[in-house]
Amino acid sequence: MTPVDASAFFAQPGELNPEDYLELDYAFECQGDPRVAAATLCSEQSTAQWHRVGVDEDFRPRFAAKVLRLSVDGRRSSPSCRTTGAAQGEVSLCRVTIAHPHGNFGPRIPNLLSAVAGEGVYFVPGIPLIKLLDLRLPDTYLAEFEGPQFGVDGIRDLLGVHGRPVFFGVIKPNIGLPPEPFAGLGYQGWLGGLDVAKDDEMLADAPWCPLERRSALLGEARRRAEVQTGVPKGYLANITDEVERLCDLHDLAVANGANLVLVNTMTLGLSAVRMLRRHARVPLIGHFACIAAASRLPCYGIHTRVFNKLQRLAGLDGVIMPGFGGRMGMDETEVLDGVSACLDPMGPFARSLPIPGGSEWAGTLEGIYRRVGGVDFGFIPGRGVFGHPMGPAAGATSIRQAWDAIEKGMTLEDQAAICPELRMAIDAFGGA
Repeated sequence: MTPVDASAFFAQPGELNPEDYLELDYAFECQGDPRVAAATLCSEQSTAQWHRVGVDEDFRPRFAAKVLRLSVDGRRSSPSCRTTGAAQGEVSLCRVTIAHPHGNFGPRIPNLLSAVAGEGVYFVPGIPLIKLLDLRLPDTYLAEFEGPQFGVDGIRDLLGVHGRPVFFGVIKPNIGLPPEPFAGLGYQGWLGGLDVAKDDEMLADAPWCPLERRSALLGEARRRAEVQTGVPKGYLANITDEVERLCDLHDLAVANGANLVLVNTMTLGLSAVRMLRRHARVPLIGHFACIAAASRLPCYGIHTRVFNKLQRLAGLDGVIMPGFGGRMGMDETEVLDGVSACLDPMGPFARSLPIPGGSEWAGTLEGIYRRVGGVDFGFIPGRGVFGHPMGPAAGATSIRQAWDAIEKGMTLEDQAAICPELRMAIDAFGGA
């Protein structure tokens, strides 16, 4: 890549029609000229060879990704992480915004990812380390997708939950229980005040707890809990499986009484989620399994906000994501970025319900509420409900008591003085 060739991969924002391009933010470390490195990044993810040998033509004006902004934020004596085959020596720490013409791949998520997070990004000569930080999609591109079918408002209407967070509970033990005791635990959680009892992401159509039997028992238990409590309840059934089974498992679980379904988004594939969204009759909730493997390093991979935007693009109504606190090893700002990716305006799409989680219990509820800055989130304890010393009903009750304290402006300790379930939760989980 010569400096002359590189100049054709740069553009001023006003020179391009923004509706024809995605905007991509990357951070990268490069050896050599940062301008050449940024141009090579554009070239490799779009038209790496822009003319035929001996033919006077240039595909770059129409098909090339182009640098809109480039900054060099510092230098290091060597790359932040050692990578096989990368030369050692000084690197420049760069940030770049790239405009990529979406006509190159169209409204197809696998092709989108192949362009913006594929070989042409992570194998660029001279860029040993790179991270996709964000993407912004124009309205003309978003119009080709369906987005969430229900979203935050649809989930709230389904459950009759307004003016507060949606309270989920992950039934534990998650692995090993046959359907009968598993359903019994869910029933107790609903009686105590859970809105939704859910299968763990690790539990799908297992031989010791087959989805057919489990969903039938939990569907029946959900209906009994609704009669007993007088309020709607949700059962979130995990249907993660091979792609060809998804629609059948959805139909089976829904016919048996599941009124929400769970999929592990990245292990399944975003395109499979999009296919399922077109088939689904109930809200779809995604789990973050495998996302940390691609996002954890600060200098390499894909930022979790990108995954959350893509899950919303694929049509998920709710997104379970790594939450606050030390359990998930996630920076607070990154969690909030993920929440914003679910709730901020995104073309014509409904908002997806953000569900940040990781070792939650009654005592962590207020912290999430204050950080998120509102009630539009799902609260998703597991052991904090089903490991409560007084049982799942008491565990769920302790969550509702913690929310009552928030609404009344009381401290958790003051509320616990009159609420034995909350007192026991503090004693059991407060030192964890």
